[in-house]
Formats: sequence, structure tokens, C-alpha cells
Amino acid sequence: MSMSHPPHLDAVDLRLLNLLQHDASLSNQDLAEAAHLSPATCHRRLKRLKDEGFIERQVAILNPAKMAEALGWGLSALVEISLDIQTQEALDAFEAKAVDDPNVQQVWRVSPGPDFVLVVQVADMPAYQELARRLFTDHAHVRNVRAFFAVKRAKFQAQLPLPGM
Repeated sequence: MSMSHPPHLDAVDLRLLNLLQHDASLSNQDLAEAAHLSPATCHRRLKRLKDEGFIERQVAILNPAKMAEALGWGLSALVEISLDIQTQEALDAFEAKAVDDPNVQQVWRVSPGPDFVLVVQVADMPAYQELARRLFTDHAHVRNVRAFFAVKRAKFQAQLPLPGM
């Protein structure tokens, strides 16, 4: 029987991850220079970090205020959802439905309190009402919904705090 060792992150890995959390568009050359590595070593380490799942994906984070200005709309909401039964099947079914909806940015299964907290982004109130019908009204086990509509985003951070950074 082989023993599985947990993945290890050293100071160089943490430095690379920290740099990428702040700007994932850095070229390998620029990243290597900033991390004080050779480009080949940097590339090898990044491949390992991706292969081991430390880097889930690299994306562009859009500015919702700028997008709302450009598109002429934008409504963000935090929504608490409680189901009337908490069987694994009911929780998994609602979670899958929420995850599949393109207007749902984040799905959190939480405890205690509601069963889920969702972060949603829609065009306007009619679009929110349509989302509510799709996810909450048409779902047999949704018992309670509490929506909080954002008036200001004071902070948004995708970075995880890393030791020594």
C-alpha cells in the first residue's frame, strides 16, 4: 500500500502563486524575472502547480461598474436560500440547478442558517424576477428566499492570503 503525500508548497511556489493572483497575464519571462527564477524553472513549477490543482484556472475579472455603464444595466444580489428538506438529494439537486445558471456567479452551501448563499448578477429587476422564477419558484423544495441587492461594492478580492506574502 503506497502512502499518499500531501502536496508541498515552498517559498518559491508561494511567490509564484502570489504574483499570479495579482496579474495572471504575466508572460513566463516576466513571471520568472519577478520570482527570481530562470524561465525554464518557472515554466516547470507552473506546470506542476497546475497539474496538482493549486491553480484552478486563469480568468479576466471584469469591472461590474464599467460593464454596467457600457451595457446600460447591472444588478448584483446576494441571495439566501433555505430548502424545506435537507436530504442530500434535495441539496444536490438545488446546487446543480444554481451552478448551471449563467446569472449565478457563486454558490455557497452554508451552515447554520440558510442552506445556500448565491451571488447573482442580472441586467435589472425584471431579469432578477425571471431568475427567481427559474431557480426559486419552480424548484419544489425552496422554502425561503432572502435577497440583498447591492448598492455599492466596497471590496472584491479574488486573491487568497498566502503566508509570508
